[in-house]
Formats: sequence, C-alpha cells, structure tokens
Amino acid sequence: MTPQYHPFLVNGRFGHPVVYVDFLYSKRGILFDLGNIEALPTRKILRVSDVFVSHMHVDHLIGFDYLLEVLLGRPRRVRLFGPEGLVDAVRHKLAAYTWNLALRVPGNLTFVVTETAEDGRAQRAEFALSDNFAKSRVHVFRFDDDIVHEEASLFVRRASLDHGIPSVAYALRERAHINVWKNRLKELGLGRGPWLNSLKDAVLRGDPDDRMIRASWKTPSGLEQRDLPLGLLRRECLTVTPGQKIAYVTDAGYTKSNQRKIVDLVRDADHLFI
Repeated sequence: MTPQYHPFLVNGRFGHPVVYVDFLYSKRGILFDLGNIEALPTRKILRVSDVFVSHMHVDHLIGFDYLLEVLLGRPRRVRLFGPEGLVDAVRHKLAAYTWNLALRVPGNLTFVVTETAEDGRAQRAEFALSDNFAKSRVHVFRFDDDIVHEEASLFVRRASLDHGIPSVAYALRERAHINVWKNRLKELGLGRGPWLNSLKDAVLRGDPDDRMIRASWKTPSGLEQRDLPLGLLRRECLTVTPGQKIAYVTDAGYTKSNQRKIVDLVRDADHLFI
C-alpha cells in the first residue's frame, strides 16, 4: 500500500526541531513544531494547513515569522495548536509589526490558534489580516480524550509532558488507509481525479452503500461524469487497511510520569520522532 503521509525532519537530527508531514495526493502539509523553516521549499510552506507547537521556547516557535512572511498576501487559513499561552504568544508576535498597509494586501491571511491544557480546557482565537491581526472570535471550550484536532481522514492526540513548563507531544493517526486499485477503475470505465477524495471521505464517514458518488474526470475530449453507488465502488475498487500513525515527542524530562505518557501516546506508531 502506498503511504498517504510522508514525514521528514526539516533541519536534520541536530538542527531546530521541525517535522514536516507531506500529504501524498492533496497538496497539503502539516508541521510539528515551528523552529527555523527556511530550509523548506516555498511550495511546501504554501501547503501548510496545520502547525502543532510543543512549547514556546525560541527554537520551537521562531519559524512563525518566516511562515508569516511567505503566506502574507495569500488567501490562507492556517491552524496552530499548542499549550496554554500560545494564543497570547501569536498575538504578541503579530502585534510587533505595523499593519497600516494591511488593506492593500490581498488574501486576508488568517491564523486560527488553539491552546490546550492538560485538564481539557481550551481556548481558540482568530487573527485576520483584514482586522490588522487583532485577536477576535475567541471561543473557550473543552476537548475530549486529548484529541486536539480531527477531520474525516485523521485525528491528532496530545500528551502534556514536563519540561519545567508543559511541552506537548503529538500523535497523528490516519483513521484508515484506503487504497484505490487503478486497474479496477479502468475495468469500470472510470478515470482518476479529485472525486476519489470524496469517495474516500464517504467510506471513512461510514456512508450507506446506496449513496450515489459522482465520478468526474478529464479526458482528451472533455469532462466525463458518472454516478455510481458507494457500495459498488467500495467492493470493486477499494481496499481498506489500518491507517498510519506518526508521533512527535520533544524536550521532556526523564521522569516516570513522562515515560508513561510517552509510551501511551506513541504505542504502535509507524514513525516516531523523539
């Protein structure tokens, strides 16, 4: 099976801590920690949708400024997650610059920042260029089972470790890995395209077999479309296997409590960065 997620260290084993996870088919990437990211190609930075920050020591957050510089002028919403204090840390970083020309800049770049505490408390705030990156849309809530982010295809769990301050470790889990058999698509007279992502999402949601899926793909003569039941496509074209797990742990004291939390978080990981 071809892995969906491809993680790598941005700065090697001894540079600033950053792991980039490349999404194979969706032109998307996420970051674990935000140290120096200037070694990343611009095209990969432009794909970043989510950043998971362990803590706010300088070598884990200094890359925010470069991320801001690259994304400015783009119509992007980027989510950041981290421990208590991250919302104010981002607010202070953005407030350090003067935004009197913000209305001339296209794109309305927006950062959606979520900070989480070990006891399940959380705060989320937005910072939009159109509002001179002022703090807005504040929402206080609780999260369950240490899951800080989830979507149809994946979820991310956290563990709060002791580093003199809280240092958050993360584990990304693909809910299931769905492999599409190209030869079976061809046998059904179907072509590949973005519709396959909708098909996978429907399978992950557990949609009923009689739900119709619109297959749409480009051919030399134009766009072709067909509607087929999900059950047929699932049976004839897909194989579903357990999903990948990627874990990231950094800057944690060697204590019994940390050991227990780390083992619980990273168990059965396919990739462990520690």
